[in-house]
Amino acid sequence: MSDDKQTKSYRELHKPASEFETRSDYLDHELQIMKPRRWALNLPGRDFNFEWEDLVPAIAGTIGIIAMYSAVMMSWADGLTQAWPHVTLGKEFAIEVARVEMLIPAFLFCIIASGFLNPRANLAGNHGPMIPLIGAIALAGAHPLALAILLGIFGLLLSYFKGGSKLVNLTSEGVAGGLLVFLGFTGAFSQIGQIQDWAKSIDMGHIGLIVLAVNVVLYAYLAKINKRWLAIPACSITGLVIALAFGAGFDLTFTTEMGLPNLNPVYWWGSTTEGWMLGLPNLEHFIASLPFAILAVAMWSPDFLGHRIFQELNYPRNTEKVLMDVDDTMTTCSIRQIVGTAVGGGNITSSWGTYMIPAAIAKRPIPAGSILLGSLCIIIAILGFPMDVAVWPPVMRIALLVGVFLPLLEAGMQMIKNTKDSQSAGICIFSAAVFNPVLAWALTMFLDNNGLIGDKERAKRLSFVDKIVIPCGVLVICLIAMLAVGMFESQYGLAGWL
Repeated sequence: MSDDKQTKSYRELHKPASEFETRSDYLDHELQIMKPRRWALNLPGRDFNFEWEDLVPAIAGTIGIIAMYSAVMMSWADGLTQAWPHVTLGKEFAIEVARVEMLIPAFLFCIIASGFLNPRANLAGNHGPMIPLIGAIALAGAHPLALAILLGIFGLLLSYFKGGSKLVNLTSEGVAGGLLVFLGFTGAFSQIGQIQDWAKSIDMGHIGLIVLAVNVVLYAYLAKINKRWLAIPACSITGLVIALAFGAGFDLTFTTEMGLPNLNPVYWWGSTTEGWMLGLPNLEHFIASLPFAILAVAMWSPDFLGHRIFQELNYPRNTEKVLMDVDDTMTTCSIRQIVGTAVGGGNITSSWGTYMIPAAIAKRPIPAGSILLGSLCIIIAILGFPMDVAVWPPVMRIALLVGVFLPLLEAGMQMIKNTKDSQSAGICIFSAAVFNPVLAWALTMFLDNNGLIGDKERAKRLSFVDKIVIPCGVLVICLIAMLAVGMFESQYGLAGWL
């Protein structure tokens, strides 16, 4: 990097787009001259600018988070209704809680935290891999608020001791590539199946095939013209139009009215007859929530790793100052987890993938799009009815398919560059298929760092702590947590053994 770029400010180095041969060159230059302030005030014009490309990750992230939040809250409603005799929660509850999550946390953590105070902290979004476990969490006797407090405390501890960035640095490209390939492949098949199931449920199985076929062609075309960052809005709108055009519109109903949800925390947690109908958590709730909180935090590092890799793959050289900081993101996610749930939410948070992946592909830094995304979330939460559109399967499933899982698959394949990488990646994929992605990451990281697979020369450069102590500790913690919560086949948690 030149001396000018090191000494001059962003405002002094900024040039209009007209001075560059291509738009891509202009965006590259913007990334290279930014010098975001860490936990200090960052201002538009002085430290960053808004560009029209920022709308893409903002819209993509909004569509993705509506879908994720709705899925989380419906899972809580179903699980708690089964677990607690006096609890009766349904769709209206799920939508109201999702709107709470889209108002207060969006303002505090998208606009204020990641937008103005620390543009290197990625937005605190949703922990997708935990959604299938929410039913088990509720049946185990856990309390959403107890879970949030424990998860936040563990996350802050990991962030304080720089554990997140350490784990990222100890994960080789082969292991990371295998993890991304597995997550992308399984996630893509899941979304395809969900679209087909929806089409069959309305006796129009052909619509699912048409929606998928058209979007495959559209996604391929966007990739060919280097406009993949348009995939979520373009493909989601295409899915919506095709479904309506072929007569599937009758199952799209608008039920969410305009207005504000109840923003009083006492309403949500203060009694057993209002809000969540659970009251405040007690000691038993914290004990039941403990293994799930450990598991969720253990799953953060590979999740964060995947998002940072997207920036590294798509940003030009000399852009280290704008790359997502893993530890700062953990700090933001931890605080957001506690605050968001305390005011009535129920989300289990993690790094915001449906924002970061399109932002990285579009070559945009975090702050401007974060502010736009937070603003969109607030507007949609107040309007209400757009949430009904965003959770409709032709829109939601296509958004997740082209915006998260296909890019994950592509990024993983790009990281596997040689035979050594492919060996580590293959073992990671195989382990993930046998167990689950988190345990596969922990196990393969241990094997790879000790030279048992992958690059043996890399293992020689690592210290005893990096080869044995940390990987073993992570592997044992993940294994105990998963045994405790019953994540293995024919095993239903420690309670089933007692």
